[in-house]
Amino acid sequence: MPNTFGHLFSITTWGESHGGGVGVVVDGCPPRIPLTEADVQADLDRRRPGQSKIVTPRKESDTCQILSGTFGGQTLGTPISIWVRNEDQRAEAYKEMETLYRPSHADYTYQAKYGIRNWQGGGRASARETIGRVAGGAVAQQIFKTFLPKLEIIAFVSEVYDLVAQVPLEKISYAEVEANIVRWPDSADAERVIALIEKVRSQGDSVGGVVTCIVRNAPVGLGEPVFDKLEADLAKAMLSLPATKGFEIGSGFAGTRLKGSEHNDAFVQEGNRVRTLTNRSGGVQGGISNGEDIVFRVGFKPTATIAQAQQTVSVTGEAAELRARGRHDACVLPRAVPMVEAMTRLVLVDHWMRQRAVGGLEK
Repeated sequence: MPNTFGHLFSITTWGESHGGGVGVVVDGCPPRIPLTEADVQADLDRRRPGQSKIVTPRKESDTCQILSGTFGGQTLGTPISIWVRNEDQRAEAYKEMETLYRPSHADYTYQAKYGIRNWQGGGRASARETIGRVAGGAVAQQIFKTFLPKLEIIAFVSEVYDLVAQVPLEKISYAEVEANIVRWPDSADAERVIALIEKVRSQGDSVGGVVTCIVRNAPVGLGEPVFDKLEADLAKAMLSLPATKGFEIGSGFAGTRLKGSEHNDAFVQEGNRVRTLTNRSGGVQGGISNGEDIVFRVGFKPTATIAQAQQTVSVTGEAAELRARGRHDACVLPRAVPMVEAMTRLVLVDHWMRQRAVGGLEK
């Protein structure tokens, strides 16, 4: 089931970037959870194209329609199907890609795997597929609002090219992140990031960077030993997103440059709760959440489509030059933030349900 993610709570996404539409089927959602199209639309609006001057100008309202699984503003416990129509399709902008492989895109690998591909905008490889993920994540968020109201998931852009945010993690807030179009954690510093993205776009180029995610007030006990460790499922979730190239949790690769005596998180008793003095583990130990903030980072490559001539080959193996057309992000990071949050919600809600199934305690 390569288009399905999750166990007890699962999503199946469908649709192509230039087809009739895209969507998701959410299965495993409990009944009587408040859910309306407005609950889903709020996150889709944060993901959609055309939302600011630094993202792709493709004009899509991304208006969602819930086709099944709800009644009277509540979930029924049956599969929830959500659909978004594609409104601004320009397949002619991709005509050249019918015979040429775009560098660092999935054109060649899809052709090699299936013997056929949808060359109009990348088909399933397009970031437009993530609409279904974000919609599914919005459903998961409604579950959290009902059962875990203190849970907080905040993703933000922490690096763009060579610019690095300097805000301490404990001071990161959702309101501050959403106060600027780049979703930088310090609005007073956001203009230099925006200026960089605009400069790179004017050169017909692109940049990548890092999205950091913090999960606060997560229950203790999420994650399964061995193969379904919490960080393993988070890594898979994040690396399944388009344009991702790296994942690290807690101290990440920097931790490899420490000694055990420097890296270990010492335990302390705080009231009736076990805490750690530091959080180099990133909130996960032995693959199971320990109640501290879950902190991880996701690396995104520069957008593969750029407005500069690039060397490539044709489907018949002839050397060629390609100058991409179409409407694309010079930096995917601002729109990737709600995608990272959505995938985090999907992982956590699935593991929360699995923990409930074994009678684990919740905090």
